[in-house]
Order: sequence, then C-alpha cells, then structure tokens
Amino acid sequence: MVAPRVCVVGGGPAGLAAAEVLAQAGCAVRVCDAMPSFGRKFLMAGRGGLNITHSESHASLCDRYGPAADWLRPALDAWRAEDIRQWMAGLGQDSFAGSSGRVFPVAMKASPLLRAWLERLRGLGVDLSANTRWLGWNTQGQPVVQNTRDAGPPQDIEAEALVLALGGGSWPRLGATGGWVSLLQARGVDVAPLQPANCGFTVAWSSLFSQRFAGAPLKPVAVTFGGQRVRGELMVTETGLEGGALYALSAAVRAHVQAHGQATLLCDLRPEMDVGELASRLASTRARESLSNRLRKALRLSPAAIGLLREGGLLPENPHSLAARIKATPVVLGAPAAIGRAISSAGGVAWQACTPGYMLRALPGVFVAGEMLDWEAPTGGYLLHACLATGRAAAHGVLDWLQEGGARRYSLTP
Repeated sequence: MVAPRVCVVGGGPAGLAAAEVLAQAGCAVRVCDAMPSFGRKFLMAGRGGLNITHSESHASLCDRYGPAADWLRPALDAWRAEDIRQWMAGLGQDSFAGSSGRVFPVAMKASPLLRAWLERLRGLGVDLSANTRWLGWNTQGQPVVQNTRDAGPPQDIEAEALVLALGGGSWPRLGATGGWVSLLQARGVDVAPLQPANCGFTVAWSSLFSQRFAGAPLKPVAVTFGGQRVRGELMVTETGLEGGALYALSAAVRAHVQAHGQATLLCDLRPEMDVGELASRLASTRARESLSNRLRKALRLSPAAIGLLREGGLLPENPHSLAARIKATPVVLGAPAAIGRAISSAGGVAWQACTPGYMLRALPGVFVAGEMLDWEAPTGGYLLHACLATGRAAAHGVLDWLQEGGARRYSLTP
C-alpha cells in the first residue's frame, strides 16, 4: 500500500508536532518552511530558557486560554503537561518546574531539544524542505511552493492533505509574517484580524522621562487593570511600557483601548508594603530633604519609579496621600505596540471555520494548527503548549480524514 502523502507548511513547533504524528502513523511527510532553517521562533523562545508548558493543574492550564478554552480543550486533554515532559525526556532533554510552576528543559535552551527533534523526524523519513515558501494555489487549485534561494519556477505539491502551521503575525523576521491571511480569505475562510498579544502599549511620556529612562526596568511592581492584579516587572521604552506584568493583562487592555481609545493602568511601585507602612516611612524622613531623596532613602524607589510617579502630575505632600499614589500610580496606555514586536498574536482562523479535526470547512483536505488559529494565552508556557497540542490534533484530524476516505490526491477547484 502506498503511504499517504501529507505536506506540512511551517517548520515551527505546531508544524513539526504535526509532522511527527503523521510520520509515526506511516505517512510520507514533507515539511516546507520559507526560512533557511527550522524552528527559528522556537529557538528565540529558548533565549529565555524555553518555557514550554506549566505544571499547574490541567483545569487551571486550560482556563488560561480564555474564550478559546472550550474548543481547544480536546487538543489540550490529549497532550497534557506531563505528556510534553515525557516527550522531552524521550528526546534526551529532561525538564524541571521552577518555583512559579513554569516548566523548562534542564539545559535552559531550545537548541538541544530542536536538534534531537529534527533528527527524530529525519529518522522517520520526513523530508525537511527549508527555503521553500508556500505561495497558495495555482489556477487548477493545486497548492504551490517555490524555492526562496533561487526563486525558481513554482512547483505543485503532490499530497493527499495539507497542514498549514504558518504562525501568526509576531516576529515576522523569524518567519511568521501573516501573509497567509489573504490567501485563505480569498478561498472563503473566516479569519479574524491578527492583533498583537503579550505586547507593550504606547504611553505619551514627557520627552525628559523618555530620554532619561527608556530601557529602565521597574521592579518589583504590581499592576492592576479591570479588577486583575499581576505582580512582575515592567520595562520603560521610548514610546511606552512593556514587560511580563503588562503582558498578562494585554488582552483586556487591548480590548478596552479598542473600545475607548485608552486605558488607565494602576502601578503599585512597592507591592510588598501597605499604605500605612509607606506613609510611616515617609513621615519619618527629614522635611528639608528633596522629595526624590526621601523616596529613594525611605522607600528605596528607583530613579525610574520616581520619574514614573512624577509623570502623573504634581505629587501630594501629605505622607498618606503620597503613599496611596505610590500604591496606585496611574499610567494612561494608548495603542498596543506593533504586532512585529509582540511575543505572540491574537486573531486568526475562526474556530467555526474548522471541523473538530482542525480541517477547514471551506477547503477539504486543508488543516490548520498553532498560532494561525484564533486563540491567545499569556506567557508561562501556554503558547508553546497549545502550538504543540494543536499541531498533534491537526495531524490526528488528517489521519481520521484519510481513514474516512479523504481525497486520493489533494487538489482544490479554483
């Protein structure tokens, strides 16, 4: 029996996960990626240690996906955190859970895991075609690729099924350009606009603050928006704020900005102290000292934190009122930072456009996975976890479709 041919477009974690499942099931798999090498964004994530999943309860993990949790649940149920850790161990990369519950490889980088993964795929007979860009479909409705090194003539894809795992719109220099959106929309696929997620936001800083403190960290802080409070770090940029504490709130902030034009973030610059303790320390300082010195000596506020306080206008002299301001320093946020600077993206192929097996209803034989789908999640291992899980789920969707008598040869009528 001739092995079913499946082409996977996209050499990131979702695409490679799909390729692994398909190859293990006996399919002849070709993975195409426009970049010169595979897993470039995966390697970028490795610079932070490669937080690949989270060790919290499975129910809590699923809740991190917000409105998308219900339809992602079958994929997440089939590929849990413990499954990912066992899979890593099978590739020779042990893992550990940090104090926050985030799971990392012991090596604290992505390259050893990626090398072992690609070697496994090659051993399974997967054809890894780098420098190969998917162009869409030709006039006969067949998918087409082109070599990006020599820009040679387009080549038809000969396959029974096509898995698209092209990423969202963040980090375009690593391959996720979002160029697929118009191609799918032209074929009648419902695609929500791509938007930045886990991103910073613009702030109308004074020129003095921007020039002096761009690049300065604010830590430890706690930020509050819409009833949610998150502890972590912020970073001042020339045009705004970014950092993990803000990323955790970015979906809610983005929605508010879209509806109202701006959003006010409250920053607690001394989260480990209450108002009473802050006020007491301020009251004990010598009045003849400058306010900056009093804030620095009594509260150990950094110059950037003091500058942020002053950005909000004239500061109260009363110790209790000043302490209250320190615990809730308002920062008016404007538009999200550009999607190219975001860690991930929201938007993408609507779940209603897919079957439960991740096949596009408008394009039988075409499956989608990873950040191409319309979901978002905070940092903490949830992004990579869902990419791996949906890649595998799409592959199982392909296998089910082929088993049920899917097309002998993948082709679409224009």
